Amino acid sequence: MEMKLVYTGKTKNVFELENGNYLLKFKDDVTGKDGVFDPGENSIGLTIEGVGNINLRMTDYFFKKINEQGIKTHFVSVNLDDTTMEVKPAKVFGHGLEVICRHRAVGSFIKRYGEYIEPGTPLPAYVEMTFKNDEKGDPLVTKDGLVVLGIMTEKQYDDIKEMTQKITQIVADDLKEKGLDLYDIKFEFGYDANGDVMLIDEIASGNMRVYKDGEYIQPLELNELFFA
Repeated sequence: MEMKLVYTGKTKNVFELENGNYLLKFKDDVTGKDGVFDPGENSIGLTIEGVGNINLRMTDYFFKKINEQGIKTHFVSVNLDDTTMEVKPAKVFGHGLEVICRHRAVGSFIKRYGEYIEPGTPLPAYVEMTFKNDEKGDPLVTKDGLVVLGIMTEKQYDDIKEMTQKITQIVADDLKEKGLDLYDIKFEFGYDANGDVMLIDEIASGNMRVYKDGEYIQPLELNELFFA
């Protein structure tokens, strides 16, 4: 099947397929700084052989599980030999939006609100959204802001929030079975030609903060624990 490169990303490239779908090619490049892998960084820091394949394995595992629950995603199929995933077409919201669900107060949540809450405090599947904009430091945006700016409708926002909480619980329950605690996780959503919301991109260790017995687990170690 012929394919045309349409986008070169930091951790994956996107190709257009003849059948109207798209192919995501996962890379071994990861974000970081000074040669150290850091999922919170916005620039490529290093290349780790095999990381693209293991990110795809985790993505394949969770997207299949999410689809089985009747939650709409862009997932079609995976080819682990080529490190590729075929997906349905989807439009992103604005220039790209990240959706974070927090089960505990850590990271940027504590940086912003630390005077009101202790690190590690449980949160009720708290959902927040940020614009993907490296220069502006991925600014937070409210539901009203997204509607006023014409980026999404109130219904789309409500659908994303509900889907995010359901998907987060699926991931958290799975990790719990392995003795791991999900503190927070980051997703991306898009929408189809009818305006229906769907989960897009990936679900990989670099998109979540996971702890074991109160200790933070590095993403590469999390991969090993998850597939042990």
